[in-house]
Amino acid sequence: MTTRQSTDAEPLLTPAEVATMFRVDPKTVTRWAKAGKLTSIRTLGGHRRYKESEVRSLLEGGVPAKSES
Repeated sequence: MTTRQSTDAEPLLTPAEVATMFRVDPKTVTRWAKAGKLTSIRTLGGHRRYKESEVRSLLEGGVPAKSES
């Protein structure tokens, strides 16, 4: 799949690419977006995309975990 972006546009990642970075299922990435832990952008076709800079900063800071008591 090829996406057209202008040279100054921030790179966007697919749910599968984000999932690979975190070693989780792509559905988990979608759940994070629905929960507000990650901002998603919708394409014209309705698919989710994620800003690479946001994903990388989340990766460096760790995934926010829910505390279960």
